[in-house]
Amino acid sequence: MKQSNTEFLMELLKTPSPSSNEMEIQKKWINYVEKFADEIRTDNAGNAIGVLNPNASFKVLLAGHCDEIALVINRIDDHGFLYFDKVGGINPKAAVGMKTSVLGYNKTVTGVIGVNAQHHGGLKKDFDLEDLFIDCGYQSKEEAEKYVQIGDLAVYKREPEILTDRYVAGRGLDNRTGAFIIAEILKRLSKTDCTVGVYAASTVNEETNMGGAYFAAAGIQPTMAIACDVTFATDYPGVDKNKHGDVKLEKGPVLAKGAPINIKINKLLEQTARKLKMNIQYELTPRMTGTDADKMRLTGVGVPVSLVSLPLRYMHSPVETVSLKDIDEEIELLVEMISNLTGKESLNPLDD
Repeated sequence: MKQSNTEFLMELLKTPSPSSNEMEIQKKWINYVEKFADEIRTDNAGNAIGVLNPNASFKVLLAGHCDEIALVINRIDDHGFLYFDKVGGINPKAAVGMKTSVLGYNKTVTGVIGVNAQHHGGLKKDFDLEDLFIDCGYQSKEEAEKYVQIGDLAVYKREPEILTDRYVAGRGLDNRTGAFIIAEILKRLSKTDCTVGVYAASTVNEETNMGGAYFAAAGIQPTMAIACDVTFATDYPGVDKNKHGDVKLEKGPVLAKGAPINIKINKLLEQTARKLKMNIQYELTPRMTGTDADKMRLTGVGVPVSLVSLPLRYMHSPVETVSLKDIDEEIELLVEMISNLTGKESLNPLDD
């Protein structure tokens, strides 16, 4: 990956983007994409959309959600400690002892998620989020309320890092990596003779309600849509591969198979991978994908969808980890496929 591209990825990963408060990261995404997009669109959900060939009748929607899981302050006690609930799939065990950035209404403040010392009994065996709290150093509720109020959001204070020039680790790679990937796809397609319309949507709210994807697809009415998200890598100790499948870092992008997925889009992706001599992996999504694809599929008269995912270790933890090689290959796969579309392809599974 080129250094300039890596810098943009790291900038996205450093930017807090809790679900429902994605404005800062969207402005950075727009600032990057507007240099090569034919158009930039936004909508009332908060999506940011870069467009190539806006007048083309065949429209490809790429969705990568920019929001991350977070904490939401739901109580401030008399001593100034902040209690919280989850925004998305927070793992209480991963939260213990973490530093946080509380995005207060007055300013961003640093806190720590306190933990009872093992000498004093430690945490109880079956604890949950209501047993945890954030200590920002306040001495009273009145002092805390000068900076923080109920409903303010917090994220783990965790900088992204490169591991052995191979992997990137940090919080919220699910799915700021997807927002990065679709921006890079659009950038590369802008330098080709691509004739179909391409709509790269950095979507909001996926971790909570997937409303951003619905707004995007309903507004664009695409011919086809591809969600670019992450999926569970199973190539580290303690994972039951018989139960969860065999997905590895550096073994290529992951295609979903199941009822929501359009078979013809997957065939196009598979043909492209063979052409590029690229490895691809598979995951099963028999009923739902659990991604933006589910909402995009059900807009308008129905949208044919596919899901291309990046293998990711340690899902919904502060140290999510992906491969830079897999990122590059996913971008290459989708650029090659889309640039070769004629706009006359039928996505009807019953057509020969």
